Order: sequence, then C-alpha cells, then structure tokens
Amino acid sequence: MARILSLTLNPALDLTVRLPRLEPGEVNRSDTVLTHAAGKGVNVAQVLADLGHQVTVGGFLGEDNPQAFEALIARRGFADAFIRVPGETRSNIKIAEQDGRVTDINAPGPLVSEQAQQALLDQLTRIAPGHDAVVVAGSLPRGVTPQWLHGVLVQLKHLGLKVALDTSGEALRAGLQAGPWLVKPNTEELADALDNAADAISQLHQQGVEHVVVSDGAAGVSWYSSGATLHATPPKVAVASTVGAGDSLLAGMLHGLLSGEAPEHTLRRATAIAAMAVTQIGFGISDDAQLAHLESGVLVRPLTEQ
Repeated sequence: MARILSLTLNPALDLTVRLPRLEPGEVNRSDTVLTHAAGKGVNVAQVLADLGHQVTVGGFLGEDNPQAFEALIARRGFADAFIRVPGETRSNIKIAEQDGRVTDINAPGPLVSEQAQQALLDQLTRIAPGHDAVVVAGSLPRGVTPQWLHGVLVQLKHLGLKVALDTSGEALRAGLQAGPWLVKPNTEELADALDNAADAISQLHQQGVEHVVVSDGAAGVSWYSSGATLHATPPKVAVASTVGAGDSLLAGMLHGLLSGEAPEHTLRRATAIAAMAVTQIGFGISDDAQLAHLESGVLVRPLTEQ
C-alpha cells in the first residue's frame, strides 16, 4: 500500500447535532450530539487508513485544544506533522435533520502567522519525499493566502509527489494554476473557479491536471482523464448526513489510482465509499459487507452515454 500525506490547513472539531427537524427561531431539542476531530484532509486520512494505507497528517492545529486530534492520531496510527499555532482549532456546527438535510455553521479558524507557515513548509521539505502522494484539502485559515497555497502545491510537485487538491473559491482558483495531479471539486465549485467555462475540463488538462473528478450529489460522479472518461451513479441510500461524502470519494479514488486498479473498478468503489459515508455520522469504512453491497449497486458507464 501507499504512503500518503494528508494536509488539512484549517481543521475543525465537528459538533454534529441530530434532530427530527430544525425549526428556526424556536426551541429545538436534539436526539444526539456528537463531536469529531475533522476537517477535509483529516476525513480523507481516516478512509485511507481503513483502505490499508500509511498516512501522515499535517497542517495547523490550535495549541489550546489539540486533545481530540491527538487522540484520533494515536488511535488511527497516523504520523503527526501538524504545526501547533496559538489559539484554538475552530469548531463547526452541523445540524443534521432526519430527512438528510444538513445545515453548517463554520467558524473561521485561528490566525496563522508567517512563522508558522514557514515552519510547515520546512516540515514538508523534510518529510514529503518519503510519501507517494499528498492530499491538500479544505479551506484556508486566517492569515494564509491563496497565493501561499499555490506555492505549497508547486513545492510538493517539485518534491516528486502526486498532488490531489480539494478546496473551493479563491483557494481552488489559485491551486489549479499549480497544475495538481488530481482535483475533486463539486459542480458548483468547478463552475465558480473557471467562470463557467464551456471547455473547463480541456482547460484543466492543459494546465497539467491529469484527473478531474467532479461530484454532483445524488446525481453521481464524473471522472475525466486521459485513460478514462466515466460517470458513476450511486445507489439510493437512507441519508444520515452528507458531511464527509466528498472526502470519502477522494480517498477511494486515490486508493484505486495508487493501487493501479482498472478505472471502472476504481470509480465504482469510490462512489460506493461515498454512498456509505452519507448513511453514517463520522468518517471511515465501518462495514465491509455493506460496502460490497453498495458497490454492486453503482452504475458506471462511459460519460458520452450521459
């Protein structure tokens, strides 16, 4: 299996509140409240670990409340490359209703100094060459610019790593200019980053992006590469929360690509892993038999048939 570095520049403690229905302006009573150490790169790392890969996690952690992350890192056996910064890692509130609708209230994250940013760059220079690929996922904390992210991606490419990027907005715009190996936007994020360009996929391939994986919720996943242009339609499932579905999809795609598996099999399993994610609160592959059942229900076909 591969050694993968997963960077979460703006991790979060996810506080998930489950309730039958949110009534704005009223007193709401929850069924359960769950807290997870999370952030897109952290979520990806958990699924990759379940698939058998060795994972190093890194980014910026608030030094005032690292306990949940350190416990997860120890439990999962991750290598810890996080840079601790003053303040608290942010908390994000996820309100998950019975019908699957999720309302997010996301905090901005700590202010990351130039010294901390340089410390992470130095850390990456030391440790990145020992890895096969790197995931850079999630939003940027305060103090970190899209231009800085672009420089990180360029540095990682120069260090010989396959770079997978999953972010949005200005960070995605800047990141695409670095020509990462793989990008995984959803349809809205891709349209925003490229101003709804009709030739978006061709434009990305010309910039050096080898794999473009575009998610579109229940409508499925489209994968554009030189070796495969495919679409996968997921099976229908009971939705508990959509949080982490895209992260699970990305982990599944990385697993198949780095393992040299057939494109159809790679996309089918990655889509099934994402489908499993929406049936649960939390991250990871919890049931191999359920995953196999979901995989059998994924329809994969050439994209030209859509």
